[in-house]
Amino acid sequence: MVEDTFCTEVGLCNPCLTEYLADLLVKFTHVDQLRCISNAHGKDLERIAGMLSVLERDEANQGEMERECRMYRHIGDFSLFWAGVYPEQLKRERSAGYDVLLSFVSQGKRSYAIVSEMSDESDVLPASLFRDLSEDFEYCLYGLGLVRKGWEHSEPGGGDLLI
Repeated sequence: MVEDTFCTEVGLCNPCLTEYLADLLVKFTHVDQLRCISNAHGKDLERIAGMLSVLERDEANQGEMERECRMYRHIGDFSLFWAGVYPEQLKRERSAGYDVLLSFVSQGKRSYAIVSEMSDESDVLPASLFRDLSEDFEYCLYGLGLVRKGWEHSEPGGGDLLI
C-alpha cells in the first residue's frame, strides 16, 4: 500500500524510502516504540521538547554519537508519524498547550538532516535515505495521510491491507 501510494499518487518512487516508511508504520503499531526515549529519572518522554532536552544534555556531556543518531532518528520518525498519520491528534495537543512552540515538520526535517550527516552511505540505512526524508518531508506527510485513508477504507478482515 505504501509503495503504491507513494509511486502513483505522491510521485516518489524510491524503494528504499517506501520500505522505510512501511517499516515505520509497522514499528509504531507497538505503542511502546513511541516512547523509547527517557529522561535521567527513567520517565518515558512523549513530547519532542523533552526529547530535545535529553539530547542537549547529552551533547553537553559529549554523548555517544551512535546514541545521538538513534535519538535524532526517533525524533524524525516520531514527527513524521504523528504529523503524517494522525495530524488531528497534534491539533488537540497543541490546543492543550503541549509542544506549542515546536513545529513537527521543522523538527522532523532537522532531525533527519542531522542523521544524514551522522550516517554514511555504507550503513544499512544510508545517509541518502535520511537526506531524502528531510528534503521530502512534506511529501512523506502527504503520502502517509493517503496511506491512512487507504487503510481506513479497506475491507475489514478482507485481507487486502498490505502496508
